[in-house]
Amino acid sequence: MTGELDRAGLDRLRDAMAGRVAKGELPGLVTLVAKGDDVRVETIGCTAFGGDVPMRRDTLFRIASMTKPVLAAATMMLVEDGRLSLDEPVDRLLPELADRRVLKQVDGPLDETVPADRPILVEDLLTFRLGFGTITEPSFDPPFPINKAVHELQLVLGQPDPRTPHEPDEWIRRFASLPLMYQPGERWQYNVGTLVLGVLVARAAGQPLGDFFRARIFEPLGMTETGFWLPADYTRRLPSHYMTDFQTGKMELRTVSTPSEWSSPPVFPSGSSGLLSTADDFLAFARLLLAKGVHRGERLLSEASVDLMTTNHLTPEQISTGGMLLGGRGWGLGMSVAVEPDEISPVPGRYGWDGGYGTTWFNDPHSDLVAIALTQTSDFMWNGGLNEFAKLAIEAADGR
Repeated sequence: MTGELDRAGLDRLRDAMAGRVAKGELPGLVTLVAKGDDVRVETIGCTAFGGDVPMRRDTLFRIASMTKPVLAAATMMLVEDGRLSLDEPVDRLLPELADRRVLKQVDGPLDETVPADRPILVEDLLTFRLGFGTITEPSFDPPFPINKAVHELQLVLGQPDPRTPHEPDEWIRRFASLPLMYQPGERWQYNVGTLVLGVLVARAAGQPLGDFFRARIFEPLGMTETGFWLPADYTRRLPSHYMTDFQTGKMELRTVSTPSEWSSPPVFPSGSSGLLSTADDFLAFARLLLAKGVHRGERLLSEASVDLMTTNHLTPEQISTGGMLLGGRGWGLGMSVAVEPDEISPVPGRYGWDGGYGTTWFNDPHSDLVAIALTQTSDFMWNGGLNEFAKLAIEAADGR
């Protein structure tokens, strides 16, 4: 293994991604692969089907759930500041969530509950074990009473858009009116933990979530084009969003999440899926973790905090019941962790996460690799494109 990326491997990666664009799977994408100071960026295709605006290195993307690792880093900064503890109940800052009740059966009536065995801890939010989240069995978001209540309260606990109309205090008040689905610590369930955590972090920081992100992460890392919103001159660069309609089997332009929506501060800054960013901006964040918390000689996070973020915290049973979203991976704090060899890499230990609009990032410490692919075509996540990108990126880093 050398300190540079393998040129032939990079060419294979570019050709594979360009082939998918040529086949019409997506209009375009930006890929970034970095090993040490060696960085290769490819801009392929356009920002819309039938459009003439090419993808550029500074194209802005809705990174959706790639927001979660950023929130985890912000949380650990507050832990290091002494303003939070991972093992403390959330009740101190979120009194709305004291004295939880838990459904006797996840598909049962809302009034058939038992007391929670213990409080929800800060760590439970980071590891998605608070006892509430996305239900994927027997179907995705089945019509159980608890899910119907979520929709009636307009909490928007799954997809990023249409957004919740509620400000953080009202949102947490409404969420607290519901029982938990499972006992705290029992199961891994996706997404809701970081929505709750965003409210908690803002209260712990004593300022809006976006302001804290900017002061402690974005400005120190030089992430000038990342935020919960950006001026209209920036958001006009957002590519169109596409996803296949599973009823018709046809890829469709999605009309929610318009550029204008992203050009003013959101009512509810989502710690789960609320950020815009670019390839180079997210590279700065990824490198912070790969360097164990150091950016250009300045320590922004402790090595211990980065280790906690990038180490699996789930039991084998929790991984096995994590379903299609985990896909056999473990979970650290705000991101997945590969716990065993798989189709992407023969060596475990890579960590990162994906975004529902069609974005992905991971670090592979074994290969000293940062890999980022940014599209706005959701199908990229499940049509083989994401896994092919990841596998070829690791091969280019390892010279295979």
